[in-house]
Amino acid sequence: MTDWAGWIGRARSVSDTLAAPLVRRLAATLDAEAPDGAVPSHWLPALLFDDAQPTRALGPDGHPAKGEFLPPVPLPRRMLAGRRVTFHAPARIGQEFTRRSTIERIEEKRGRSGRLMFVTLRHETTGPEGPAMTEIQDIVYREAGGGGAPRAPEPMPEPAWREARTPDPVLLFRYSAICFNGHRIHYDADYARDAEGYPALVANGGLSTLLLLEAAVRRSGRAIAGFAARTLSPLFCGRPLALCGTVPESEGRALLWAADDTEAVALRVEAAFAP
Repeated sequence: MTDWAGWIGRARSVSDTLAAPLVRRLAATLDAEAPDGAVPSHWLPALLFDDAQPTRALGPDGHPAKGEFLPPVPLPRRMLAGRRVTFHAPARIGQEFTRRSTIERIEEKRGRSGRLMFVTLRHETTGPEGPAMTEIQDIVYREAGGGGAPRAPEPMPEPAWREARTPDPVLLFRYSAICFNGHRIHYDADYARDAEGYPALVANGGLSTLLLLEAAVRRSGRAIAGFAARTLSPLFCGRPLALCGTVPESEGRALLWAADDTEAVALRVEAAFAP
């Protein structure tokens, strides 16, 4: 065990502009119409704050190396285990935003795959109209090797709607390019298989969440006011998945999930819809 107390409370701020070319590219990736003013709120996590670092500052997995802002956790595998996002105000193309990120918690645990380290970040984004978005991320680091014992099935209700989708390499590439995400498990099949033990390219969790939210918006005709996403297991390129969901309840909440080709739930999202 290591004392990580000195890293808790560490913060940094970055600024970004909601750029029209990125909005246009994301719309094309989603087969959606490109907006010319206000941008769908649930697109913002993919469009702002790409954390582009110099190539010399990248680790062997393509992520920015640990030890500058994020703590130097001595575990090689990284994934976004969950995120909780609330949107406070509309965002429009051309507006400038500032995000202040703070390390809130660092916890060491033991799981099915061995030793785990959880790092919780809080991101507060402000724009011309004040608070724009709040996001809390849970990043998990784990040991190299397999994923451990299978997870118990996640019970889900009968879906009100269901859409079939099969992520392909082009979709994964385009999403990673928009986000400037260099994690090699999303585009380097040899690395994903030989270094990290996955059977195929891994679908980015942010992409899977975005596809779910897009489907829910199409089905409901309502905008997303916030969501909480939890990753249960990876989804893979070239393998069919199902996007499923319930209809929004009276308080505007719905349960969404993505199931893999064995019907196991891989991603669970609780979505809140605007009135």
